Amino acid sequence: MAVNKDKNSYTFIFAIIMVVVVGAGLAAISTGLKDRQLKNLDVKKKMDILNALKIKEIKGSDTLDVSRKNAEDLYAQYIMTDECLVLNADGEEIPGKVAFDVDIKQQYRDKTRPVEEREYPLYIASIDGSTKYVIPVVGSGLWGPIWGYIAVDEDQSSIYGAAFDHKGETPGLGAEIKQAFFYEQYESEVISVDGKYKKIKIVKDGTGSDLHKVDGITGGTITSKGVEEMVDRTLQVYVSYFNK
Repeated sequence: MAVNKDKNSYTFIFAIIMVVVVGAGLAAISTGLKDRQLKNLDVKKKMDILNALKIKEIKGSDTLDVSRKNAEDLYAQYIMTDECLVLNADGEEIPGKVAFDVDIKQQYRDKTRPVEEREYPLYIASIDGSTKYVIPVVGSGLWGPIWGYIAVDEDQSSIYGAAFDHKGETPGLGAEIKQAFFYEQYESEVISVDGKYKKIKIVKDGTGSDLHKVDGITGGTITSKGVEEMVDRTLQVYVSYFNK
């Protein structure tokens, strides 16, 4: 018996079958690629941590930036994973927690989770015999999430390096937070004096020349203030830990 392809029922049935087949195929592909996707996220996280530490790979006479090819080896070389830890909101260590496993972005998105129940990873690195402390930060820009890492120097009171990133800020404006001219301003900034926390303000009048100010991005005021807020909110917890 021939199928009448001109009937509406045929069109509907054909469409349903195609949706089911394509959907099943996409689900299978997504499941098959999940491990690779998670691996890529882990490597990107390690790259961001290393960039805050200003790590470079030395190969003979060449100096190479951190990349997906060398990130894992460099991370293993510089990050003292056995000494990394997780803090609570009071700056106290939470025993038995693995720093790399804490998803601060998910914690920040979860508005049902009280702020006092958030966990704060602390990565500890050794560079040429000097100890550095890497602090992850997360917040909100104009159009979406922003995040980054602050590396604190061995003195536990000044910033050694920083790196920021974003999901959808405006190119040429808020998106400039990931450029060196912005995040390098944080280097040598002081976060505590005699154990007392000092906020680093982002200013827009060109006065970012002392130890507690950096210049904001022209036309990117909301994103700049988002960076200020996430750094301020997070560093207070870690300064509390350093004081202890």
